[in-house]
Amino acid sequence: MSVSANLPIESIPIASRAAVESLLIDGESILGVFLPDLNAGLQFEASFVVLTDRRLLAPLENGATNPDSSDSDLRNWRVWDVQEGYSLKASDSGGIGILEFFSPQRRLATWRYTAAKAIEAQRFAQRYDGILKTRRGELVLQGTVCPSCGAAITSDDGICQACKPKDDAPKFGALWRLSRFARTRSRQILIGFGLTLASTTAAMVPPYLTMPLLDNVLIPHQAGQPADFGLVKWYLGGLVLAAMVAWVLDWARVYVLANTSELIAADVRNATYRHLQSLSLEFFGGKRTGDLISRVSSDSDRLCNFLSINVVDFCADCLMILLTATILLRIDAALAMATLLPFPIILLLVYWIRGRLLRNFRHAGVAWSGMTSILADTIPGIRVVKAFAQESREVERFEEGNERVVRANDRVNILWSFFTPTVALMTTLGLVVVWASASYRVSQNQITVGVLTLFLAYITRFYGRIEGMIRMVNASQRAAASAQRIFEILDRIPSVPEPTKPIEPGRLNGGITLDNVRFQYGTREVIHGVSLEIQPGEMIGLVGPSGAGKSTLVNLICRFYDVAAGAIKVDGVDIRSFSVQAYRANIGIVLQEPFLFYGTIAENIAYGKPDATREQIVAAARAARAHDFILKLNGGYDSLVGERGQSLSGGERQRISIARALLMNPAILILDEATSSVDNETEREIQAALDSLIQGRTTIAIAHRLTTLRRANRLIVLERGRIVEMGNHEQLIDLPNGVYARLHQTQDEAGANAEPSAAKGGADSHG
Repeated sequence: MSVSANLPIESIPIASRAAVESLLIDGESILGVFLPDLNAGLQFEASFVVLTDRRLLAPLENGATNPDSSDSDLRNWRVWDVQEGYSLKASDSGGIGILEFFSPQRRLATWRYTAAKAIEAQRFAQRYDGILKTRRGELVLQGTVCPSCGAAITSDDGICQACKPKDDAPKFGALWRLSRFARTRSRQILIGFGLTLASTTAAMVPPYLTMPLLDNVLIPHQAGQPADFGLVKWYLGGLVLAAMVAWVLDWARVYVLANTSELIAADVRNATYRHLQSLSLEFFGGKRTGDLISRVSSDSDRLCNFLSINVVDFCADCLMILLTATILLRIDAALAMATLLPFPIILLLVYWIRGRLLRNFRHAGVAWSGMTSILADTIPGIRVVKAFAQESREVERFEEGNERVVRANDRVNILWSFFTPTVALMTTLGLVVVWASASYRVSQNQITVGVLTLFLAYITRFYGRIEGMIRMVNASQRAAASAQRIFEILDRIPSVPEPTKPIEPGRLNGGITLDNVRFQYGTREVIHGVSLEIQPGEMIGLVGPSGAGKSTLVNLICRFYDVAAGAIKVDGVDIRSFSVQAYRANIGIVLQEPFLFYGTIAENIAYGKPDATREQIVAAARAARAHDFILKLNGGYDSLVGERGQSLSGGERQRISIARALLMNPAILILDEATSSVDNETEREIQAALDSLIQGRTTIAIAHRLTTLRRANRLIVLERGRIVEMGNHEQLIDLPNGVYARLHQTQDEAGANAEPSAAKGGADSHG
């Protein structure tokens, strides 16, 4: 038996290590360990799966045994051989991931995990696939080298262990983890706690004053005994004063803590959005916009309500219960114990319902995100919906999503409708116990009527506060589900991390080197060992059929993704050594579908350089051939464009995006199908604008219209993730059976066929 150096057996829980070691046969090596953190009921529960070079091992759940195993050592284990036809797949939906093991006929096993485990699960599945590839003699990608310190990267998360900062923070529940945000507001929290203690203490005074009022004044007077009625005004004055002081302190308490909770919730929103911005494109590729919006807005708002209302009340309730119990025990311990008799039963009910509520709230959150995602899909795409007359279909989709929300919340309501009356019954029984015990003791002259009245006043508050605390169970489980969904984002590790010791690139010259670059989406390799030298100021055209890897290569150069093997260097420096933001400040991108934000024309042009002057904005617009049409708009440069620029034509949006790139004055320019979706006349205008843009810059252009690449110094022809041809137009067109020549011929034939149709259409239009 042997253990992989970069995934030691220490990853396996201590209690199971010996059992795993005993299962390994001679020469078998552990290659990977995955630690799923959810059980089949989507509750937090630690488990593990072991991958060796021969088998997949996993313990059976809940002490179950395997009846198919004749080996006593394997009775509590599930074991499968690694073999062709069997596959391990990792996927996630709605923030919950699932690792599935398949045979050619059916699914054999599933393990569930939170978003924090997603990258680990993907890499674990890739390891399984790598074993099969190795057996077939296929190439398996190996680790890379850290650009900051030069050490080999061997960990599954792709992060250099030599540079990685140490994180000794313990892992707690989702709500407890909010304390990291509360620490920055500790001063306000301490003030709020002090006010809570003071207001609760003041609120305990009025019931206490009723005991001497009854025993020393009212009851003796009613019995014909001498009593000092002058004390009444003092007792009543004390009652009023205590009530006023409690009111003022309670008002201050609620305000301070509510304001603090708003600040904490705002910090959570800021941190979540900031972390979202730091995540790589691959994260957003697998997420729905509505789900992310729901997490940042609805879930953080629910946390705010929880912190500002429920936690504030819960703290006051806890203090009230502690003070009440202390006072009752001091007055009469036996009666106090009888009073608290239903309390353990209520605690058992709380324990029973807590997990069920959390699970149902999690389902409700997923359903709510699904409904929000439908809105996020259809409102921006309303033109497509109406163009295809699918309004009724979208209404049905929304109603189905809304129905799922209702069903999920109904499961919560069923639980809560049973729980709340049961607690009310327990509190009523508690009052009955007090009446019975106290009445007997009054009859035996063991306590006075004043003590009985005091007990009733306090116990009414006591059980009233318990009912308030019970509502905390509902609110806390709902908030815990929301906190978990937020931390699923905050726990996600960017796949394009910032280097620990970044190099500031400054103004780059633009020389680009691709050194045996490989890249894969999941387990599918799409770029196979590409090497290329691009000189500063050179214009390169990327050509090839759809799916050849052109856009992927550009994404790697922009560092939207990191290479799986090899390196990309700019001016001789690995781009992974640069600060991501500073490096991308040297890159200008003009996309096929330009995206404009809601705002003015000037704001959109200056998006990459917010401090640009109006003169610089106008100069960029002139160079992009956009100045004339902008002046024709009602507000000129201050004209508002609709969401995503829908109030402008495609050509106008494209020229604004070119002006945006020009204003940044980038060293490297990326043109991704910049003219493919416009007519010929607009294309000529955009091409003229692009001529101004590419001057003196390293330019990488992708275009399906090969005529737009005639000005390129070199054309790089890609096919199936490899460079198959390289040269200028004249060199490539003469290559016999060449890919470029074939593409060019296909486009010429398509253009020739289109001309008679256009002519016929023109004649028909005049007829």
